[in-house]
Amino acid sequence: MNNVEQLIKQVHQCHLCASQLPYPPKPILQIGANAKILIAGQAPGDITHHKGIPFDDASGERLRSWLGVDKTQFYDPNLFAILPMGFCYPGKNKGGDKPPLPICAATWRQPLLAQLTQLQLTIIIGKYAIAWHLQQTLSVTDAVANNPQYWPQQIVLPHPSPRNNIWLKQHPEFAEHTLTHLKQRVQQILTN
Repeated sequence: MNNVEQLIKQVHQCHLCASQLPYPPKPILQIGANAKILIAGQAPGDITHHKGIPFDDASGERLRSWLGVDKTQFYDPNLFAILPMGFCYPGKNKGGDKPPLPICAATWRQPLLAQLTQLQLTIIIGKYAIAWHLQQTLSVTDAVANNPQYWPQQIVLPHPSPRNNIWLKQHPEFAEHTLTHLKQRVQQILTN
């Protein structure tokens, strides 16, 4: 068993935040030692918790469209690592899902990222991933606007949820410019 497999086994046995979760812990992530692209999101939602597959919903369909990849490519751990800031569904609050529990990233993020030596692009989704990966507190809108600073190693995206349709309509430059560059970069990485 290699280091990545050992870490995944440890993550799947994790119960650090069990008392704070609405369901028994069910860490959901995807990682392979040869992954070229990292998707750093927030935490699994309720549907993902029950399915056990990240982005297997309308958000995932939109994200794959943004990336210009199909499901086979997306779910290949040697192409894409999917490491949310929290691996378990944190539950609901009145504004939507609760934030990811910080102990998850504090415990697992560095050891897992250390295994990803082939990464060429990190896709950052959501304010908690922005804060961790960019080491600054920015709104999603500001972080997306700053994408040229992070390119070509990192890119910030709004969450691909249908809940963000209004944001997408208010920011047509995102589809016109950001997504064009993103698809080109992803194809360049996957074909090399």
